[in-house]
Amino acid sequence: MKKGLVDIVIGTHRVLSKDVGYKDLGLLIIDEEQRFGVTHKEKIKKLRENIDVLTLTATPIPRTLHMSLIGIRDMSVLEEAPMDRMPIQTYVMEYNDEMVREAIERELARGGQVYYVYNRVENIADVALRVQKLVPDARVSYAHGQMNEHQLEDIMYDFINGDIDVLVSTTIIETGLDIANANTMIIQDADRFGLSQLYQLRGRVGRSNRMAYAFLLYQRDKMLKEVAEKRLAAIREFTDLGSGFKIAMRDLEIRGAGNLLGESQSGHMAAVGYDLYCKMLNEAVSQLKGEKEEADYATTIDLDIDAFIPESYIKNEYQKLDIYKRIATIETEEEMDDMTEELIDRFGDLPKKVQQLLHIAALKSLAHSAYITAIEQKGKDYKFILYEKANLDPAKIPALLKKYGNNMIFKAEAVPYFLYQKKGRSGKEKGGENVLQMLREIIESIRELRLD
Repeated sequence: MKKGLVDIVIGTHRVLSKDVGYKDLGLLIIDEEQRFGVTHKEKIKKLRENIDVLTLTATPIPRTLHMSLIGIRDMSVLEEAPMDRMPIQTYVMEYNDEMVREAIERELARGGQVYYVYNRVENIADVALRVQKLVPDARVSYAHGQMNEHQLEDIMYDFINGDIDVLVSTTIIETGLDIANANTMIIQDADRFGLSQLYQLRGRVGRSNRMAYAFLLYQRDKMLKEVAEKRLAAIREFTDLGSGFKIAMRDLEIRGAGNLLGESQSGHMAAVGYDLYCKMLNEAVSQLKGEKEEADYATTIDLDIDAFIPESYIKNEYQKLDIYKRIATIETEEEMDDMTEELIDRFGDLPKKVQQLLHIAALKSLAHSAYITAIEQKGKDYKFILYEKANLDPAKIPALLKKYGNNMIFKAEAVPYFLYQKKGRSGKEKGGENVLQMLREIIESIRELRLD
C-alpha cells in the first residue's frame, strides 16, 4: 500500500503484525471478536493509546462481556431482528439414523439444502458416505480446512449454487456464510462444542423468511457432563432472534468471567474467589472513573410478612431462582414497576406474596441509601440499625424523634439504632401493605438526616 493513499484498511490478523505501521490510526473495528485471543487484543492496545475500538460479535466471550457489565467497556445491543426472520426451531436429542434421514428428506422436499456438522477431519469422509447411504437421492459432499484451497473453494461454490444438497463439514462454516436456501442444520456430537460456537453454527441457517431447523445430536446412551448439559439446555432455551446476548450471559454463568490480569478468557479467579474478585474490580473501576466510593455494608430486612414466590406462580425452579436474583437487584421504584409488568406478562397476575417481595426489595435499596444496615421486627417493635460510620446530622435527630412522639427512640451505642414501637395490632394482622408503607415513611425520615 502506498503511503498516504489508503484511508481504510480491511484485513485479517495480518494487520496486527509488527511490520505493518499506520500514520494516523483513529478507529479500529474488530468483527467476530470471539475469534481473537488476548494476545491479539493486547497488540491492539499498543497500536495507539487513544484509538477508538469497536468490537462486533453475536456472542462475546465471558471476559469481554464481563468487562462491559462492570463498566470497563461501553456496550450497545441490537435487539431487532431483520424483517421476516423467524426463530430457529432447535432440538437436542440422541443420535438416530432415522431422524437424520427424515430431517434431510423434509428439507430437500421443499427445495432446501442441509448443513451436517462433523468436526473430525480424519473420518469426515466416512460420515459423508453414511449420510449418502441414508439419503441415496441426495447430492452429498464434504469440506474441511485441510483441503486444497481450490478444491475447498469449488465445493463451497457448488453448495452456494445449489449443486450440493447436503454439505458435511467441520466448523469452517461457523462464520461468513449467508446461504438463504440452507435451512436445516444437523450437528453431530454437539456436546463437544462450546456454547457460543453452537450459537454461531446455528446462525448459518434461518437467513431467509423460511422456517429453519437445528438438530443438536449427542451419542446414544452417553452420560453428558454437567457443563455440556447446561450448554445444550441453553442453546435449546434461547431460540429467539437476537438471543446472542442471553447466550453470552449464560456462557458467563457457566464458564466464569476470565482474568483481566492475564490471558484467561474464561474461568474464575482461584486465588481470591470469583465474588471477591468482582467486588475488588468494581471498586477499582469506580475509583479510576473518579466516582465516589460507596460505604461497604449490606442491608438486610427481617419482617413478619410473607414475601416469596409460590410454587403455583412459577413452577420452573430455574426460572424462579433467576427471578429471585433479579428482584434482589431492584434499586428504584421504576425498576420495581418494570419487574412487575414483566412478571404479569410472563406468569399472570401477581399473588400478594410476590407483590410484597417486590416492595421489600425496593425498600431494602432505600434503606441502604439511608445508612441502615438492618431492619428487624419483633412483634410491634421495629429496629433500624445504622451503619457505624453513617454520615448523618445529629442535630436533626431530635426533630425526627418529636415527629414520631413516644413511638420512636434513638440509642447512640457502638452500633447506633432507632427503635419504633408501633401501637395497635401487628403488621401481619392488618396486612403487609400497611407495614411496608409505614416503614417507607420512617426510612425516608431517617434518610433526611444525611449530610452528603
